[in-house]
Amino acid sequence: MKKILVWDWPVRIGHWLMAASFCIAWLTAESETFRLVHVISGATVFAVATFRLAWGLIGTRYARFADFVHGPSAVGRYIGSLLRLQPEHQTGHNPAGGWAIVALLGLGIATSVAGWAIYNDIGGHLLEELHEGLAATMLTVVIIHLAGVFSGSLLHGENLVRAMLTGFKNGLPEQAIVSARPLAALLLLSWIGLAGWFIAN
Repeated sequence: MKKILVWDWPVRIGHWLMAASFCIAWLTAESETFRLVHVISGATVFAVATFRLAWGLIGTRYARFADFVHGPSAVGRYIGSLLRLQPEHQTGHNPAGGWAIVALLGLGIATSVAGWAIYNDIGGHLLEELHEGLAATMLTVVIIHLAGVFSGSLLHGENLVRAMLTGFKNGLPEQAIVSARPLAALLLLSWIGLAGWFIAN
């Protein structure tokens, strides 16, 4: 195997923007001074997550849900291979990580929609509790995801964080994606800007 292009620009930019925005939103959750920062961070999470849903259907090979969302047996088999310290190599997302991504996208959308409603004085105290509960659940999934990335990097002997930065992972030459899709990344950034403008106004 050699280093091949696996992650396109929309996947990489979306991944890091969503991670940064969630962290900022979490840190500013209780601040009145930075309330607008909190709201715009939530809008960014929403924009990235909704774009990623569409990209999961029409994006490059390893961005598509069909490539990494598998049933319980595949997840169990992969986790079993980790426990035996003989992990199955996955060019794209592994089956366990795939479900973490689905959960993060769903929670990101639900949390940000609840937050938008609260920002517009809809829903009252009950919705505030739901918003906080969803955010806490999302944080839990993030921690599990990070643990999976750390253990996967060690067991596979491959820096998965660096791969999400550069786009390159170990694989066969014929498994590489053809393009990093820079124009789609610009579309993602435009969608994020539109979401932020809508919230701010």
